[in-house]
Amino acid sequence: MRTTPSSTPPSSAVRANHLGPDDPGVSPRVPLAARLRPRSLDEIVGQAHLVGPDGALRRQIGRGHLASMILWGPPGSGKTTLARLLAEAVGATFVTLSAVMSGVADVRAAIAAARERQAAGGPATVLFV
Repeated sequence: MRTTPSSTPPSSAVRANHLGPDDPGVSPRVPLAARLRPRSLDEIVGQAHLVGPDGALRRQIGRGHLASMILWGPPGSGKTTLARLLAEAVGATFVTLSAVMSGVADVRAAIAAARERQAAGGPATVLFV
């Protein structure tokens, strides 16, 4: 899932802040997908009703609070990237766990660490499983 502002068609999207294959310091081992991954909500293409200027997620960001949500889609569709960008937008810590490799104990530990961070005056946590 990628976005550009809704007034800009995806075919003319300019991605000036991304590293291209010919930029100095870019390792040829860095996958193209990693180099082109959106770095802001404005770079996500599609889903304007969610991430557009008047979208539901933008309203949540404006309030400084994200509701619990389920992001559903096939691998590579941008779920993790969207969750990371949402966490960044509200200043939250982003924690990711593998649903395959992590167990209940790992989830409980992540929640306990999030509570400790928040109790110490730290940021909220977005837990992505």
